[in-house]
Amino acid sequence: METQQVADRFNELAQAGLFEEILLELFSSDAKSIEPAHAPFQSVQGLDNIIAKGKQFHDLIEEMHGSYTNTPIVAGNFFACTMGMDVSLKGVGRQKFDEVAVYEVKDGKIISEQFFF
Repeated sequence: METQQVADRFNELAQAGLFEEILLELFSSDAKSIEPAHAPFQSVQGLDNIIAKGKQFHDLIEEMHGSYTNTPIVAGNFFACTMGMDVSLKGVGRQKFDEVAVYEVKDGKIISEQFFF
């Protein structure tokens, strides 16, 4: 798949709320997930570690009030989208998160994701 096709499929799955399917279908097994220095989670490499990091975050969610992922913008081997969620976190309360996510594609698979917030 070309970058545009990966971005389109990513968007299709994101709009359906199928984020685990995004990982399993579109990510390379050795992909990187890069977090900002101030993020509560560390950057990781490898699909299993990315899935585990996502599970850690979702285990903190007490209630999901809403979320969004906007249509990706493609440039070369990269695509970016804005996304966010409104959640109640265990022991913290209600929080709203907004971020820009940038994905790099190589050989039809996402090889890195980087978050900016």
